[in-house]
This record gives sequence, C-alpha cells and structure tokens, in this order.
Amino acid sequence: MRSQNDLLHDIVRRYKDEGNDWPTTSRDIAHWAIEHQLWAPQPSAIVGQCADQLSRAMRDEYIVDPQGRKVRALHSAMFGQGPDQQSLWDDIRTASPRFMEVAFQGRRRQIVGDCKQLKNDVDSYNENRRPAKSIQVVFDFSDDLMESDLAHA
Repeated sequence: MRSQNDLLHDIVRRYKDEGNDWPTTSRDIAHWAIEHQLWAPQPSAIVGQCADQLSRAMRDEYIVDPQGRKVRALHSAMFGQGPDQQSLWDDIRTASPRFMEVAFQGRRRQIVGDCKQLKNDVDSYNENRRPAKSIQVVFDFSDDLMESDLAHA
C-alpha cells in the first residue's frame, strides 16, 4: 500500500509534468490538485489536521523572559516507545526540569538531523552539478549565536 507522502509526491510530479509554473509555491500546487480532484480533505483526518495546526500555533507562541529574551512558551517532548510513543506539550514557565531536558534534547536531535540532511544536499549538489564555485556551508554556529546575542542586547 502506498503512503500518503507517495501520493502527494505523485501530485507534485504530475503538476510539474503537465507544464505548470516551476519553481512555484505549495499553495499553487494545492490549488491545482484540488481543482483537478487529485486531493480532498479526508473526514477521518480532521482531528489530525486540527492537531497539526495546533502544534504549529503552539510552536509559534513566544514570551519575553525576565532578562528580555524572546523564548518559546510551549515545548513538546517525546515520551514512551513504539506505538505508545507520544508528543506531550508543556509550558516552559511550569514544566518540570525532566520534561524540559527531554524537550531540549529532542530539539537538538532535530537540528542535528537538519544539518546532516543539509550536508548531504550540499555535497550532492556540489559533486553532481559541479558549479564553478562549490557551495560551502559552515556547521559551527558559535559566531552566529554570538552575533545574534549581541544584536538583541
């Protein structure tokens, strides 16, 4: 059985194959897919769609801490294993240290995963497209973090 992502990838390929604008926005592809009856909301997925929207909103809620830093108010942490694993949300102002440790470790793993994927993408582009000047990405963020702290001081 094909996954939902496989079906969505097919929609994107079909959009491109039919000569539509490219590069484009995901919104343009969505309009096209709905218009061509290639995608429709699934009633069984309404709770999932709402949960996804709530998660995005919770990730985007910020507060200013006593030192004047803008910080995320709500954090998620993964607990359990296998089919019992779930992401729980808590507030940085009231969460236990253990909850926040798990949440921060999870965020760090996501960042490392993003960096690894970016490295793969850059290396592949440089090796296979062979631009006149290879694209270089620095993965030491120390200077970026220091500059950001200074800009917000």
